[in-house]
Amino acid sequence: MWRVLSVALSVLLLLACEDASEEAPDFGAGLRVNTVLGAAEGDYAVANAPRRFVFPADHGAHPRYRSEWWYVTAVLEDESGAEYGAQFTLFRQALQPRPTGEGPWHTAQAYLAHLAVTDVEAGRHEHATRFARGHPAQAGVAVEPFRAWIEDWQLAEEVTDPWTVRLVAGDDQLGTVLTFEQTQPLVLQGDAGLSHKGPGSASYYYSMPRLRTRGTLRIGDREVTVSGLAWLDREWSTSVLGEHLAGWNWFALQLDDGRSLMAFSLTRNDGKPDPFDHGLYLTSAAEQQEHLSAETYTLTPERFWRAPDGARWPVRWLLTFSEAAPVALAGQTWRIEALLDDQLMDVGLVYWEGLVGVQDAAGKRLGRGYMELTGYLGDDNER
Repeated sequence: MWRVLSVALSVLLLLACEDASEEAPDFGAGLRVNTVLGAAEGDYAVANAPRRFVFPADHGAHPRYRSEWWYVTAVLEDESGAEYGAQFTLFRQALQPRPTGEGPWHTAQAYLAHLAVTDVEAGRHEHATRFARGHPAQAGVAVEPFRAWIEDWQLAEEVTDPWTVRLVAGDDQLGTVLTFEQTQPLVLQGDAGLSHKGPGSASYYYSMPRLRTRGTLRIGDREVTVSGLAWLDREWSTSVLGEHLAGWNWFALQLDDGRSLMAFSLTRNDGKPDPFDHGLYLTSAAEQQEHLSAETYTLTPERFWRAPDGARWPVRWLLTFSEAAPVALAGQTWRIEALLDDQLMDVGLVYWEGLVGVQDAAGKRLGRGYMELTGYLGDDNER
């Protein structure tokens, strides 16, 4: 979901580098999400009403909106059944609402990418990050054919029907060469693609929940051939977190029987449930889509992992569906638990992003997925 958190930080750092006469801001370990995310200044476009999505154009960039991301997580296995995960995110952040002038250096865009690989059996999670200003030789997004790149990392279209893209990215500690093939129609999140996050705050948001995936992963000097499922999210907006929010918890779950579910909860400073929590439930053929409201489910942390800085990250959750949930879910309780506790992304601002397993109330496996957590700070935070 709202990965713009790290984008905003990175843009500020980029701006500080561009103007050496100004002291770079101090971003300490206790920085809260809403001190980085705030109302945008300038004539940016705003997500405030449903729109008609047009493809392939909407696979590309929307530079009149302040923030945008192309995000893929993959749940993978090798030939022996050992489990792995991969995450790639390219963020775009507008420094101004319009280009600053003529020429390739005046796009007014900055880019950031995150890459991570998890090897569950080895208990290893590696991640890397890259920064660049928008420039054809450095970073950008093209539509036909689709290509999103930052330096030599890229997510690029190989086939238009079914839509298939290939991720090539890595450094000396990790690497990915993965192909993602669309197997179901894309889905619009929220109100026909308008995803509300609070009063006057929304994004345009669509997903591809079950991309057939194959390729190779590298961790250190070890390379494995893998296959599985990926989840692609696309989101762009200008409005962001309200002052009353500390962060969020986001789950993208792919069940073994072919069903998919996204659940999202906002973490309020007062500890109360937020009425803008929401989700999406898809049947195995994705023919039936049911949007979940805050009244249909609750997310309750059940076990915490303590990071070196003292932060307590909730790595096991109970997802409880009320009787108001879709019939196939009503009354059920699922347990969602990290397959590896330490899947922390330390990229200036720290967040948790990684592989999770899903079980029913009796402990039977239901599937796998990815979880993202933000807003859990150090200094023995007890949230």
